[in-house]
Amino acid sequence: MPSLALAPPRTIVDRAALATALGRIVGDRWVRHQASELRTFSADGLPTHQSMPMLAVLPGTREELIEVVRHLHRSGIAFVARGAGTGLSGGALADAHTVLIPLTRLHRILRIEPKTKRAVLEPGVVNARLSEAVAPYGLQYAPDPSSQAACTVGGNVAENSGGPHCLKYGVTTNHIVELEVILPDGTVTRLGSPHGEPWGPDLVGLFVGSEGMFGIAIEITVRLVPLPQAVRTLLADFMAVRSASEAVGAIIAAGIVPAALEMIDQACVKAVEASIYAAGYPTDAAAVLLVELDGEPVEVASDGASVERLLLAAGARTVRSATDPAERNRLWQGRKKAFGAMGRLARDLVVQDAVVPRSALPDVLDRITAIGQKYALTICNVFHAGDGNLHPNICYDGRDAELTERVRAASREIMQACVDAGGSITGEHGVGSDKLDFMPWIFDATSLRMMCDVRRVFDPAGRANPNKVVPVFACREWRAGGVS
Repeated sequence: MPSLALAPPRTIVDRAALATALGRIVGDRWVRHQASELRTFSADGLPTHQSMPMLAVLPGTREELIEVVRHLHRSGIAFVARGAGTGLSGGALADAHTVLIPLTRLHRILRIEPKTKRAVLEPGVVNARLSEAVAPYGLQYAPDPSSQAACTVGGNVAENSGGPHCLKYGVTTNHIVELEVILPDGTVTRLGSPHGEPWGPDLVGLFVGSEGMFGIAIEITVRLVPLPQAVRTLLADFMAVRSASEAVGAIIAAGIVPAALEMIDQACVKAVEASIYAAGYPTDAAAVLLVELDGEPVEVASDGASVERLLLAAGARTVRSATDPAERNRLWQGRKKAFGAMGRLARDLVVQDAVVPRSALPDVLDRITAIGQKYALTICNVFHAGDGNLHPNICYDGRDAELTERVRAASREIMQACVDAGGSITGEHGVGSDKLDFMPWIFDATSLRMMCDVRRVFDPAGRANPNKVVPVFACREWRAGGVS
C-alpha cells in the first residue's frame, strides 16, 4: 500500500478574514497574503520543492507568537514554523491550506551567563551572531552549520543541525539544555532545566530534531564551551579521491579526534577558486582534506605532527599548516562558502545528505561518481568526512524537465547506495518532505507507527508541519477540504 503522510483535516478558511484577525495580533504589515509576497516563502534551500502558503504571519514578540498559535488552533488551521529558510529538505514549506510562521523577528539574545556557560535566546537569533556575542567572554556556541551566517538557532533546534566542528563537539542536541515551547494547541511548557536534564525522559532530546512537528521553541537555553587555547588547521591535497577518503579512516583509527575533518573534491575546489571565496586550494588536486585541531597548545602540536605524518603516509602530495587566524579563516571561507561558489556551475543545485560508516567512504564515493556518469550529471562533493556525513551536490538547470527527472533518479540511487553501505538517509538536513519515500528503507512499519504515536502526544490533530517527516501505511482517513 502506498505511504500516506500524517496530515490534518483541511478546514475551509476565509483567507481575508484570517489575515485581518492575525493582523490584529501582530499588526497588518506583518501579515503577508499577496502572491508576490508569499513567493518569498515558496522554497527553502532545496530548489526541487516549492509550495505557496495560505499566508505568512511574522510575530515580533513571544506573546504575539503564542496568541497566533492559539488563534490557529481555535480555527482548526495547520501551521509551519520557519527559521531563515536555509533548510535543505523542504521541511519549512507550507501549502495553500497551511499558515507559515517565520520567526526571524524573534531575534533577541535574552541573557548570557558566563559563569554557568549558558545563553538564553529567542528562536530567530542567527547562529553566527550568537557566537560573536559570547566570544568576548572566552566562549563559543560550538554547532556551526555552513549556513551559520544566515541560519537561526531555532531552525537548528528543529533540524538538529550539524556542521564541520560537530565531529568533536557534537550536534545541536548536545548543546541545548532547556526549551520553553508552545505546543500546537497553544499550551506553553518547559522541557529540561538550566542545568541540563539529569532525571526522567530526555524530552529536550526528543524535541530537538523533531522538525517542527511537536511545536515551536520560543525560548532556547544553550550550552557554551570555552574557546580553545590553540588551533591548527591543516590542508592536505590528494591526487585520488580514494586516497583522501582512506586518510580520514587512518586519522580516526589512530585515536585522534580532530575538531573538524572535511573533504572537498576537484569539481568543488575549482568552483571555489574561481569565485570571490578563493582560499588557495590547489585546483589540480582530485580532493583536499581540511583538518582542524584545537585544545591545549602541547596537545595540538603533538596531534598536528601525527596527523601530518598520517596524511603523507596515505598519499597526500602536500600538507599546509595554518595557525594564524587570518590564514585559517581563509581556508575555512572556501569550505563554508562552497555551496555559494557552486552557483557558478549551474542555475540550480541539489544538496543531498546521507551518512555512511567511515570505512565505507572510499567505496561509496566511487559509487557516487558512477551514478553521476550514468545519468550524465555534474556531482560535486564537499562534506563532513570525519563523521561520514556525505553531501553530494548535483548541479543542473531546473527549467529542464528531463534533466530534473535525471537529478531525482540519481538522488534516489545515491540514497540507496548509502543505505546499502550501512548508512542512513540524513545526517543533519532532516527528512522534511524530500526524504519521506526513503523512510521505509530504514524503518519498518511498526517503528513508523510508533513515530506517529509519539507525534500525536504533542499534536493530536496533526496540525504542526503536516505532511512531513513520518510516512505511514494507512495512518488515518482525513477529510478533504478547501480554501475560499
